[in-house]
This record gives sequence, C-alpha cells and structure tokens, in this order.
Amino acid sequence: MSTLVIVESPTKARTIRNYLPKDYRVEASMGHVRDLPQSASEIPAAVKGEKWAQLGVNIEADFEPVYVVPKDKKKIVTQLKDALKGVDELILATDEDREGESISWHLYQLLKPKVPTKRMVFHEITQEAIKKALTDCRNIDEQLVRAQETRRILDRLVGYTLSPLLWKKIAWGLSAGRVQSVAVRLLVNKERQRRAFHEGTYWDLKASLLQEKSPFSAQLVTFGGTKVATGSDFDPTTGQITAGRNVVLLNEEQALELKERLEGKTWTVTDMEERPVTRKPSPPFTTSTLQQESNRKLRLSARDTMRVAQNLYEQGYITYMRTDSVHLSDQAIAAARSCVEQKYGKQYLSPQPRQYTTKSKGAQEAHEAIRPAGSTFRTPQETGLGGREFAVYDLIWKRTVASQMADSRQTQITVQLLVEDAGFRSSGKRIDFPGYLRAYVEGSDDPEAALEDQEVILPPLKVGDHPTCTELEAVGHETQPPARYTEASLVKTLESEGIGRPSTYASIIGTIIDKGYAQLVSNALIPTFTAFAVTDLLEKHFPDIVDPSFTSKMEQTLDDIATGEAKWLPYLQKFYLGEHGLETLVREQESQIDATKARTVELENLDAKVRIGKYGPYIEVENGEGVVTASIPKDLTPADLNPKQVEVLLRQKTTGPDQVGRHPETGEPIYVKIGTYGPYVQLGDKTEENPKPKQASFPKGVTPENLTLEVAVGLLALPRTLGVHPVTGGKIQASLGRFGPYVVHDQGKEGKDYRSLKAADNVLTISLERALELLAEPKKGRSSSSSKSKAALRELGTHPDDDASVNIYDGPYGPYIKHGKTNVSLPEGQSVETITLSAALELLQAKASTKSTSRTSKSTTSKTKSSTTKSSTTRGKKKEASN
Repeated sequence: MSTLVIVESPTKARTIRNYLPKDYRVEASMGHVRDLPQSASEIPAAVKGEKWAQLGVNIEADFEPVYVVPKDKKKIVTQLKDALKGVDELILATDEDREGESISWHLYQLLKPKVPTKRMVFHEITQEAIKKALTDCRNIDEQLVRAQETRRILDRLVGYTLSPLLWKKIAWGLSAGRVQSVAVRLLVNKERQRRAFHEGTYWDLKASLLQEKSPFSAQLVTFGGTKVATGSDFDPTTGQITAGRNVVLLNEEQALELKERLEGKTWTVTDMEERPVTRKPSPPFTTSTLQQESNRKLRLSARDTMRVAQNLYEQGYITYMRTDSVHLSDQAIAAARSCVEQKYGKQYLSPQPRQYTTKSKGAQEAHEAIRPAGSTFRTPQETGLGGREFAVYDLIWKRTVASQMADSRQTQITVQLLVEDAGFRSSGKRIDFPGYLRAYVEGSDDPEAALEDQEVILPPLKVGDHPTCTELEAVGHETQPPARYTEASLVKTLESEGIGRPSTYASIIGTIIDKGYAQLVSNALIPTFTAFAVTDLLEKHFPDIVDPSFTSKMEQTLDDIATGEAKWLPYLQKFYLGEHGLETLVREQESQIDATKARTVELENLDAKVRIGKYGPYIEVENGEGVVTASIPKDLTPADLNPKQVEVLLRQKTTGPDQVGRHPETGEPIYVKIGTYGPYVQLGDKTEENPKPKQASFPKGVTPENLTLEVAVGLLALPRTLGVHPVTGGKIQASLGRFGPYVVHDQGKEGKDYRSLKAADNVLTISLERALELLAEPKKGRSSSSSKSKAALRELGTHPDDDASVNIYDGPYGPYIKHGKTNVSLPEGQSVETITLSAALELLQAKASTKSTSRTSKSTTSKTKSSTTKSSTTRGKKKEASN
C-alpha cells in the first residue's frame, strides 16, 4: 500500500520523510495553493464584469469567495495531482493551526482525491510524534476552516474597501487593514504624546559613603521631612509638578546650597529593613513572548524571529512555533527536569513539576508552548546550529528549562540615613539562592530596569552607625518623553488588548514598515507623517476601524465562529452590508473627505502645514511672496519637528543655503544643505557648466551646528587614499558609505575588501597603519551565522527550466532571490511574503538577459575588425540563445 503525504515546505518534507515508512511519498505544497485574487489579472473571466469582482468575494451571494490558483502555483498543483495517481491513500499533514487546516482543505478541494484521505496533525517533527500522529489521524475540521475563511474574507473586505479610498485621498500604494490600522494608530498616539510632552527639570543629591572601608551610595529622598520631587511627580503635558503632589522641587541653586551646607556634617543610619523576595520563572514561550524576547535580547524583528523559528520547527529542533498556549506536556516537563538535574543539580529543581495556565485573550487551539522537540532536550551546543538559529534555539532551551527550576530567593535591603534635615536612601539586593536565574533572566522593555540576577551589595550597617561621606554631588535630571514602541512592546500591547493574533504580528509589523507607515530606528518603531495622515482620516471618518476595543470584539467574534458560538454569515452581512456597515460608510464618507485636507497633517504649536506629496512629506508655508515648500528629511520625526527646524528648511529655499566658508584650494563656496536623507555639504553652485557639484553626507556625530570648515573640506575630499597595501600593492582608501565610514583594499581581479570603522575611528584622520589593522581582522557579515545556518527566508518553488530551487535569502543589502548562480535583489515595494514565483522568474530572466546582453556587447567590441554583417549575425544568434 502506497501513501502520499503533503506538507507545506520542502524542509518539512525532508525532515518528516526520515520518520515515515519507505512506501510513503512526501511532497510539498509550498504553502497555500489557492487564495483570493491578488490582482486584476487573476480575476476569472466569468466574474470580471461584476461590480464586486475586485474584492474577490461575491457579497451578493452570501459572501462566497472566489478562489484562484496563482500562476506560480499551477505547476505545483499539477505535480501534486500526478503524485496522487497510483497511490492508495492521501494524508494531509499541514500545520496544526487554522492556517494549516485551511491549506489542507484547499488541497482536498483542488486535488479531488478518489482514495481515502486523512488529516494528520503533530506538534513536533520527531520520530515518536510522527509515529503517534499516523495512528491518530482525523478528518478535516470544517468549523476551523470556516473560521479561517471568515477571517480571510473580513480582512479582504476591510483592506480592499478602505485602501482605494486612501489612494484617492492621500497617496497611491497605501493600505488599510483590520489589525494593521489599529497598530499604526498605537504608534501615532505614542508620537502624539511625545509631541505634547513638556520637559521638567529637577535636582537631587547623590552621596558616596564609606562604612568600615566598604563603599556604598545613597540618594536624597526627603528634605525638611517632605519628599523630594522625582520624574514621576511631573505632569508630562505641562512639565510642572502634578497638581496635588506634596513634594519639594529643588533647582540647581538650591541643590548646590544644600550640598555645601551638608558637607562635613554627621551622617546617621536611622532605619534599616530587610525584606525577603521570591521570584518565580516565566512560563515557556508562546509565539508572542518569543517574538518579544527575541527582539529584546537578539534585536531580531518579529518577522525574522518567525522565519528562524519556522526553520527550527521544520528541521525537528523545536515544537510548533504558532501557539498561544504556555502548557507543557508531561514528556516536556520530564525532559526539562532532567536537563536541570544534569546541568545544575537537584537543588535547582522546583519541588514539584510546574504547569502553566494560558491567560491570553482568545487563546487558539494549539496544544503546547514552544519548546525543544523530543522526549530529551538537546543542549544548544549539541545541535550543531549556528548564527540566528543557534541564538533562537538557545533562548527557547533556556526558557523551557528555567520554567522547571526552583524559585530565586532574594533579600531587598533598604537603609535610611539622615544628615541634618536631609533624608537619604540606599538600596541593596542580596541573592540568597539564584534558582532559575542560573539558567535564564528575562529581558525588560525598560532600559532603566536592572536585571534580576544583579546583586547590589551593601556593607554591614545597623541603626546608629555613622558612615563617612567621601563625596556629595548635586545631580540634575530632565524628565523623558514616553518611550516609543519597540517591536517587543508593540506585540505585548496588541496581545494584551486582544487585537489580532500572535501568529500574524510578524507580517503586520513587516507591512507597517514596508508600506512606509513606520521606520525602525535603533529598535524603535517611529511613525511617519504618512501614518499621521492615514490615522487622522480613519479616526475622523471610520473611528471603529482604528478603535482597539472594537477590533478586540471583532477578534472575539471570529474566535466564537471557530467554536460554533457565532454564525459567520450574519456577522459578515451586518459588518459589511448593514445600515452602518463598511460599504455604506465608505460610500457616504468618500464625498465628504477633502483630498487636500486628508493629505495635510496638523501638528500642535506649528504654523507650517505638513503635506503628504507624491515624493514624500513636505512643509508648506505662505509668506508675502507666495507659497514656499521644502521637503522634510527622512530622519526628522513628527515628534521632533518644531518651528526652528521649519525655519531652517524654508530659509534654504528662500535665502539660499548656509555657507560654511570657502574651499582653501579652489575658492568655491561650501554650502550646508538639508535634503531628503538629511544634511550634506556641497562644493560650489549648480550651473550649466557644473550640473553635478560635489556633495558629501554628514557622518554620525556631525551636525550643521557643529560643522567646521576643516571638516567640510575633509568630507568633500573623500574618498581619501591612505596608501598601498604592503603585500598586494593595492590601493587603500577611507570613505563614507551606506552603512557608515569604512576602509577598502582594492585587490584588483580579486575584488575589493571592505571593513567598517570602529566607533573610535575617524574617517577624516584614520591612518594607513590603522586601516591595515582593520583589514587584518576577520571579516564579519551582518549575521555571524555559519554556512549551515544559511537557510532560505522563503522557498518559492522550482525553476521550470531545470527544476532547481528558487529561494529568497537574507543578504548584506537585504533579501534577494537566488537560482543557481543568479542572484537578484527584491524590487522596491515587494516583500519576502508577497513576492510570487512567477514574479521571481521574471526578475531572474531579466537579470539573465542583462548578463547576456553585457557578454554580447563585450564580444562585439573585441571583434571590431569583423564585418558589420558578421557582427550583426553574431549578435542575432546570441540574442536568440538568450531567449
């Protein structure tokens, strides 16, 4: 008896094949084989004339979806149909979640098998799990499929109804989404808070003390019996002390006076408290918490984390990575406890096995937390993994093992001291037993927070002691605006509000960045002016769409549909076609939305108008002579745009750019200009004779305010030739590039060898000797992953010419498509998730044609003595060969 097993990816197919009998054939569907039309060209001819055709959903016939097989999946479907011929049984073994159930259902609908068909699900790809899953097969869960289909239809209705409105009113290419738009609004609201923020200033004293030659420090907390103001006492909207707070606010003068008065006075310990504290380990990872922790500790995006976790799952290293559950199986608990006992000893085991309860809203149907696969856990070192895969597996292993370890026992120590009428406090922490901290310390979204495993040791002190003050310092503080969202904190907020599902957060955040709604800068998600314009429009005209509570209720209804507690059709009818449904609202509101106003972002305390233009945001101001506009640099955020910056940008347009001086050799003026990508210097004026004057961007740390003529001349002189390499004789230069300052060694035919400069190096002064030191260091890529961990970000399928794989990889300049020896970058506007095999094949063909044309050109040039006819014939033949 022969059996065909279908999974999603070739990696999963290769792994699962190892655990199945020899008469089992495993094939990959390469993800979804059917979906709603993604473009007008995919809409079937039979429905193209219908007014609902662009939605891909027949809203007139009970919201019946129009499913099509994408062009790049037709060959795969044909291959699967061929593979089905001659087998006695079909097993659909796609992932266990709603998406996987949906893929299995679509496969069944397309393949129309005439042999017995089973649905096989498993939580990990191990021999034991696959063997058990084979004996526990079931039918496709139609209710789960319907829930997923309703979710897909709802997302399509929201996206395809609102997005065209944004194109008309704001800018082409924008998109709206059921969860995406709420997430963007969260970012915008945080930026609004930063813009409304008013800084407050306060002072206090910090003391360095000695007790029996042991140093410790203390902070001023009271003055004259009243609490001294700290940052938490300020109202962020006024920069003043919050009304009703009974605190003493010290300014610099008062703090210095108090410092002088207290110097040389007697310090006395007035109170001491030791408080025992028990810390329990965090639950094992869910999809959401893995994304958060990976972002905090590894600085990986949610999208990258899920790609790596997918690879680990498909290779059999971890359990399924899309789960809301913190539950661990008995097998997993036993494996984790065995690891603890072997690695740390029995005293580090929790007295009883720990089992965790899922608390997240609307937890999905997944069975277990993310953990190392199998009945015994391989240590990270035993896996042979490298780079990102090793780092993510290491996180998962440590978190799982720590969940079965003993509590950490600590003692919090607080010492109160008095010197005259000033009260000081010193805080310490003693770790009496580290417990789970031996294995794992959870990261924090608060950069000021100390890690749990850090001790703060105080000397032996008792009430009545008189420690010696060695130094007393007056310290000034400024209150800080609310921190922007990181990917970790945004994921945490979305989950806590019940918005969307953790399995979708990676793609949602990716879309927000790809569509230009946010920039990721130093791990912070900064909304753009476009995000402000879109959020303003949706808030005014479609408030429910960006209301977190409305979206959360919508999510709950979708979950209720999955369990049969709600009916899908009445819900869709009311949401879209009802009296206050989305279709009605869009029709009513479209005529009321003024496009000029929609493209205008109104910011508090700013007279200038910010508008969204075809080429990005710009400032518009009316002066006596008319309207003046200026582009807003990409690195200038909505929270930081103020009247002074507006003045600088506009002055460049009205009175010309600022002049830093004249070049000492040519006498030409050197201007400081601000462009789309920030400030830069320009040598001379742009004229017909000199249409492209020399320009140079500012390096990190240089601003228009601190720029000197010497630095400007140095920047314009880049690249600097430092000398030649003592071994190769190749030229060595220093310059500025896309990723910052660097040195480069020209090795002739072997290419160029680059090294980034370190923080202490200066591109304008670096010496040849220092450059040689840098070039002698091993070259580091953007990821330290070994060749083994160079896994594809996405497998698109096989090339029709040679059946070789066409995959997407992560390179130093972003993702790229690879087929054989041909690499081509993803075009602008395309993401790893959205590009299709057919689009990839077109890009590869274009690249191959370019190479062929280049070779032909070289060939023709080298044969200049040949006749025109012969040369023309050669080109014709070569062109035919390349087609």
